[in-house]
Amino acid sequence: MNFLKSLAIVSLVAIGANAAKFEKKSVKYGPHGAIMCNGCVVTGTGGDLSLWGWENNTACEIDTNKCGGGNGSSGGNTVAYGPHGAIMCNGCVVTGTGGDLSLWGWENNTACEINTTKCNSGSNNNTNDNNTNDNNTNDNNTNDNNTNNNNTNNNNTSNNNTSNNNNDSSSSNNNNTGNTSNNSSPKYGPHGTIMCKGCEVTGTGDDISLWGWENDAVCEIDADACNIDTSTIQAPSSGNSSSSSSSNYVPAKWVKHGRTTRYWDCCKPSCSWPGKGDVSHVVNTCNKRGSILNNIYERNGCEGGEAFMCTDQQPWAVNDKLSYGFVAGHISGLTEKDWCCACYKFTFTNTAIAGKQMIVQVTNTGNDLGENHFDIQIPGGGLGIFDGCSTQFNVNAASWGQRYGGLISEDGCNNLPKSLQAGCHWRFNWFKNVDNPEIDFEEVVCPDEIVQKTNCRRI
Repeated sequence: MNFLKSLAIVSLVAIGANAAKFEKKSVKYGPHGAIMCNGCVVTGTGGDLSLWGWENNTACEIDTNKCGGGNGSSGGNTVAYGPHGAIMCNGCVVTGTGGDLSLWGWENNTACEINTTKCNSGSNNNTNDNNTNDNNTNDNNTNDNNTNNNNTNNNNTSNNNTSNNNNDSSSSNNNNTGNTSNNSSPKYGPHGTIMCKGCEVTGTGDDISLWGWENDAVCEIDADACNIDTSTIQAPSSGNSSSSSSSNYVPAKWVKHGRTTRYWDCCKPSCSWPGKGDVSHVVNTCNKRGSILNNIYERNGCEGGEAFMCTDQQPWAVNDKLSYGFVAGHISGLTEKDWCCACYKFTFTNTAIAGKQMIVQVTNTGNDLGENHFDIQIPGGGLGIFDGCSTQFNVNAASWGQRYGGLISEDGCNNLPKSLQAGCHWRFNWFKNVDNPEIDFEEVVCPDEIVQKTNCRRI
C-alpha cells in the first residue's frame, strides 16, 4: 500500500512539473490574431495604429499593456511614442511626410515620427502645404482625364499647373521662412515633399514638376532657384511604351533556398519610387479608379496619397505547372537596387504544390521580411501591417479575413472587388491554398507578360 501511495505521489509531481513546463511555453495572441511579442521594440504600426515588432523571424504584436502603449519601455529605457503610435525620432532629419503632413524620419533601421515641437516645425507650414496638396490632387486628376482624351490638352493643362505650382511654391517658401526659427529645418515644396538642396534633376512629374534624389530620398527641385526654364520640358509619356522593349540585362547565376508568405495591402510598392535600381521605368501605380498614374512621385495611398498597387499585379496560372505573379522580397546579400523589378523562378519544394514553378517580379520591399523571404501578392491573402485597401475601395478591408493570412475559404473571394477576385481564386485552385511553402529560387529574365503589367524591367 505504501508503495502504491509513493507511486501516486511521484506521478502527481511529474504531472505538475509537465503542466508547469507547458504553462511556460504557452503562446499569447493579440487582438489581431498574431503572436504577442516578448519585448517592446516597435518596428511598424498597423492601419489602426496597433504596434508591431519582429521576433524569431516573424511579425508579432506589441503588448501595449505591458509596454505602456503611448509611452512604452524596453529594457528599462523609456521610449516616447507620437500621435500615430510610432516611436518618436531622437533627431530632426525628415525623410518623408504622412498623408496628414506629419513628419517622419528613419533611425535605427526603422521609421520614427519627428517631434515637431522639439524640431521647430510650425503648424502654419502644414496649412500652406495642405492647401497646395489639395490643388495638386485636383490638377493630377485633370491630367489623368486629359491623357485619356487628348495629349495636346494634357500638355496645356500641365503648363498651367506649372505656373500655379511655382506661385504656390514661392508663397509656401516665404511662409516657411517667416514661421521657422531654426535655419536648418527642412523646406517643403508644393507637393508636400522636402525641397532639394541641389539642382540635379533625376525625373519630372506629369505636371512638369522637377525632382531629385538626395540622402536616399526623393526631393523636389526649386526651378526658380536653380534657374531652370520649365517651359522647354516635356511631360513624361504615359502607357507601357517601355514594357515590350528588349533588354541586355543578364541575370545572376545562382540558386538559393527561401520561404514565402502572402499578403495584399493595396499600398504603393516600394519599387514605384525612382532611384531604386537600373530599370526602364518604375513599377506602375494606379488611382482609386484603376487608372495608371503618370506622376511617379504621387504620395502612397497608405499615407493619404492617391497612389495604390494596381489590381492587375496579382498572380495567374500559365498552365497546371507554371504561374506568374509579383512579390515583395528580401534577398540575402542584395539590396533594393539589385532586386527591384528583377524576376525570379520559384520551384516549390514542399506542401501540395511541390514541384510546381512560379516566375515572379519583385515590386516591393518589406522591412519585416527575413533573409531570402518573399511575400506573394495575393488578393485576400491578408493585409499585414498596412491597410490601403479600405481607402482604395471605400470598404472595411478588415472583413477580408484575418489580418495575417487573409480569407480562410474560397467563398470569401466573391466578397472582394471584382478586379481582385481572379487572383483570390488562383490561391484556392492552382496554389491549392497551401500555407507558406518553401522554395528554391534563381534569377531569370522577366517574361514580357509580367513587364506589360508593371512597365518595369531591369536594364
